Amino acid sequence: MLRHGESQYSHTLRGHLDDELTEKGWQQMQSTLEKVTNQTWDVIVSSSLKRCACFAEQLAKTTELPLLLNDDLKEMYFGDWEGISTQQIYETSPELLANFWQKPTQYCPPRAETLMQFQTRVLKGFQELLVHMQKQNWQHALVVTHGGVIKLLTCLAGQHPLDDLLKMPAELGKLYSLEFFEEDGQLTFILK
Repeated sequence: MLRHGESQYSHTLRGHLDDELTEKGWQQMQSTLEKVTNQTWDVIVSSSLKRCACFAEQLAKTTELPLLLNDDLKEMYFGDWEGISTQQIYETSPELLANFWQKPTQYCPPRAETLMQFQTRVLKGFQELLVHMQKQNWQHALVVTHGGVIKLLTCLAGQHPLDDLLKMPAELGKLYSLEFFEEDGQLTFILK
């Protein structure tokens, strides 16, 4: 999984805001992939938001790999907090921000997607990807996605409590590797 690089609203909780990568964001992603020489992918999969999809489309063209856009791999929807910096939220709703940061399973921003709704959506997206990969006999996918998706899957793979989600690493423009498969009708993720 490749997290998108810096985008126009990187200083805010942008969730479903469809901002574009900055020049630095493109460079962050490009330089990460230039360092990966031992990996070949069968397909590129991307969140449908521009900060992921534009880079993925360009990469698919240059590598001549198939590209799948998937709405379910978008970032968590932050509701009323979309496009607002955590500093601004802290100034107006410090208790609500602290609750969300410490116990995201129990608290969410006003009119936002809950962590459980987010998890259900992301797992649906990966379930669809797994089915597609099995049909095509593909083994390796590059998934261009968001910090929240990477943090969620890192939690699941490491069997961490979901309340640890916001403590998981997911740096801009960095690559994270995991394996996933279906076992007893349930998706399983393993960190590589």
